[in-house]
Amino acid sequence: MSRSKPTIDDVARVAGVSRATASRVINNAPGASGPLRVRVQEAVARLGYRPNEAARALASGRPRVVDVIAVSCDLPGGWLGSNPYYGRVLAGMMPLLEGVGAQLRVHALTHESAAGALDELAANVTLGAVLSDITPTLAARFHRRCRRVVSLVPTAATVPAMVADNIGGAYAAVTHLHRLGRRRIAAIHGPLISTCAADRRIGHLRAAQQLGLAEVSADAAFTREGGYRAAQRLLEQHPDLDAVFVACDLMAAGVVQALTAGGRRVPEDVNVIGFDDSVAAVCANPPLTTMRLPVEEMAAAAVRLLLSGDVPPGHRELFPAELVVRQSTGSPTVG
Repeated sequence: MSRSKPTIDDVARVAGVSRATASRVINNAPGASGPLRVRVQEAVARLGYRPNEAARALASGRPRVVDVIAVSCDLPGGWLGSNPYYGRVLAGMMPLLEGVGAQLRVHALTHESAAGALDELAANVTLGAVLSDITPTLAARFHRRCRRVVSLVPTAATVPAMVADNIGGAYAAVTHLHRLGRRRIAAIHGPLISTCAADRRIGHLRAAQQLGLAEVSADAAFTREGGYRAAQRLLEQHPDLDAVFVACDLMAAGVVQALTAGGRRVPEDVNVIGFDDSVAAVCANPPLTTMRLPVEEMAAAAVRLLLSGDVPPGHRELFPAELVVRQSTGSPTVG
């Protein structure tokens, strides 16, 4: 039989103080003497009490806010608004925050200036922070200063995270192209600094090795323009390629444009498969086959964990990537 979590009433009973006094100490509010504070703090440690951060923020009079933090990976200006991923993160978070009367703040940081800005943000967190895009080193730095944080990308071992199966998704994408009869499969990977891109690269390489495929790839930024330029380079170097796995849908939309401009038909000549299942996949011409990431569900799970007040270091929840078939991959080839 599982033990129930200790409550503030339990803390007050063990410390021998009133509930109001225990609440003042836990919320760092005035009105309790030094000896009383020590007794309450000792009771908190003895019981393993973890305050509910939503209630704590309300009691202290601070704004009830979840901060969303994104650190760019060498992207051009306006990157936060141009990438559908970030809109999906906010869409997953907002209904839960509205339900508890909390606010959402978005911080778009450049990698060069991120360290100092993250330190300041960590010192002022109330309900918690969601790291939508960040390197493991910066995430660990933030976590050392503030434990109320959850990452949405692969990160340092100590940082709580909602993790997508990027490796398995990339492996499934390449395997799908191979099942369709494609044998000259190229890949366009994301920036080296991105942990999501790194995992998708691993999945592609694993599939290529197991299927006996040549390792043909290019790197690009997570943008339409990046995908377009990378596809042009691949076509120049490997004009016989018959399929492309692309690390995100926005890049894949650019890949389709480059293939069409180069006289290739999609999917008749070249199959294209993306990653994310964002609005970019639906709006591409033809619509993209892709690996769906449940970004909204991951963001909602992060908020629920923060609102619970119990965010254990190293906490992990794994979310699958699922194949969504559309017109950019055709029927199996014959022969």
